[in-house]
Amino acid sequence: MHSHTLVKKGQRVAATRAIPLVMKRASVERAAAIARTNGWVVDVLPLQSARVGLVITGNEVYQGLIQDRFAPILRAKVEALGSEVAAMDQVPDSAERIAATIHKQMEQGCDLLLLTGGMSVDPDDVTRHGIRRAGADPIHYGAAALPGAMLLVAYIGDVPLLGVPGCALHHPTTVLDLVLPRFLAGETIGRRELAFLGHGGLCQDCDRCTFPHCGFGKAL
Repeated sequence: MHSHTLVKKGQRVAATRAIPLVMKRASVERAAAIARTNGWVVDVLPLQSARVGLVITGNEVYQGLIQDRFAPILRAKVEALGSEVAAMDQVPDSAERIAATIHKQMEQGCDLLLLTGGMSVDPDDVTRHGIRRAGADPIHYGAAALPGAMLLVAYIGDVPLLGVPGCALHHPTTVLDLVLPRFLAGETIGRRELAFLGHGGLCQDCDRCTFPHCGFGKAL
């Protein structure tokens, strides 16, 4: 199967066949030895159960002028991967308040944070500034895939912070669905990984979404 494919226990992920009816044991053992030396042919990583914090930013949501639609979408994605939403806060467009909320959720034991709003390039989008003010380093802004090119990935120590692009409200599958399982599998996602999402990273916007049973975001 393609790399970075989400699989379930008991699912077949690879297969091989010997062309002759009979093979010498030495040939099979040599092939296995080559695979072990080079880090195996197939590696299946378990998903860890994370305590996820949701930081929903935006003055309109905070003031109750519009209803937040991000939280239920993100909660469903988190729980489908075997993790839990341990904290959820609505914060106005204030870099200082966003930074303070990030630290508060980390103090509450959240080991993965998802932040919404303010991921575009408008002057009043301050979520990125709040993440930077919280002490995140490094910060990677932008992924080579659509929808979801405005994904932000940052770290405070070993805690990942994901800035969720606004298109996650309208598209059932975005870059977030590509990287979230990889974070839960213990991978470190940086500039290189976000760039390589470009191969296969163009969603076809099918009338009926069949992800993950499609090529979106799957490298050869």
